[in-house]
Amino acid sequence: METIGAKILEIRKRKGLTQEELADMAGINLRTLQRIEKNETEPRGNTLKMLCSILDVNVEDIIDYGKQEDNRYLSFFHLSVLSFVFIPLGNLIIPAILWFTKRDRITGLNSQGADLLNFQIMWTLLTSGSLIGGLVFSFDFTNGNPSPFTSYLYSVFYFIAVMSLINIIYPIVVSFLVRKNSQRRYYFPLIRFIR
Repeated sequence: METIGAKILEIRKRKGLTQEELADMAGINLRTLQRIEKNETEPRGNTLKMLCSILDVNVEDIIDYGKQEDNRYLSFFHLSVLSFVFIPLGNLIIPAILWFTKRDRITGLNSQGADLLNFQIMWTLLTSGSLIGGLVFSFDFTNGNPSPFTSYLYSVFYFIAVMSLINIIYPIVVSFLVRKNSQRRYYFPLIRFIR
């Protein structure tokens, strides 16, 4: 596991900053920054926040808090979405349980989990809403017969079938990518219910 100092050193070099420049921008002593980068000391809270702000990274990306990399668990986590095929709302319940139990112990699970759950919440609302809307519009409540909007119901079923196929195929693809150690964002939800 990479140390805090090594991560700061790597990001500083990637940004093209010298130790003097970073120390001046952060308002800390040059010797303090040198000791941090050599892992002779760990930065205090405000110092770390200032360094991360200047380097344009999240504090969580620098500090692992004992997190370990486990691509198998991340892969399994992405595949857990497929439980919606067998369990109603399984695409939300199972990943949420997996996320809550290990998000502080596995690198990348917190951010990937939040993105996946936000996407699944949006997917569930969209498919459930379209199904309910399709049923309401396709039934004439005054005489109990199908309404002229029955063809609308077929369109809704096709839409749900396509959305379900997407929600089956895409997690499988993401699972393979995560297994091959590709750490990046895969889900880009429109609305963030979970941060």
